[in-house]
Amino acid sequence: MKNSHDKMALENGQIIIYGKKGHAEVIGLTGQTMGEAIIVTDESDLDKIDYSRPATFFSQTTKSTEGFYAMKSLIEARFQDKGLLVVEECFEAHDSICRQVANREPRMKTFSQAHDLIIFVSGKKSSNGRALFNVCQTHNPNSYFIEDSTELDAAWFIEKSCVGICGATSTPMWLMEEVAEHISKLVDQPHAVA
Repeated sequence: MKNSHDKMALENGQIIIYGKKGHAEVIGLTGQTMGEAIIVTDESDLDKIDYSRPATFFSQTTKSTEGFYAMKSLIEARFQDKGLLVVEECFEAHDSICRQVANREPRMKTFSQAHDLIIFVSGKKSSNGRALFNVCQTHNPNSYFIEDSTELDAAWFIEKSCVGICGATSTPMWLMEEVAEHISKLVDQPHAVA
């Protein structure tokens, strides 16, 4: 990050980070740019970028790969629309997403589509948990994010025949099994843990 910032400073360029403002990693990355990095979370943040200046694009490691590449495409399109710079010469993107999260996204998509209901178990402050839960929720709107079995609601399981239980990369298997046991006590139905 620091080397890219130094290079961009020589070219009157800018560093863009796809991430959550206030997240510890994003704060650290921004610190390496002397606080000059532009943080983008969604499309509305792209108005902060100066498309007449070169840019280098990074990501918070726990963000979604799909989201990163979607944002990259939007930035490239805006550079092209402005027509002031040649995209290939002025815009460089570095996929700095954690592969543990990225590699689980396709499995989460398939897993969530294969079940009537998804129970996602993770700490509420976990960034990779939030990213992976968003994948589940995108592909199965009957997805619920819980930290432990006390948050389960019997109403979620009405007319649901197949429940999938999954979690963040750091969610321990014993916790997901505990949630599965609790669900079995609430309702009598098959469930899968991933």
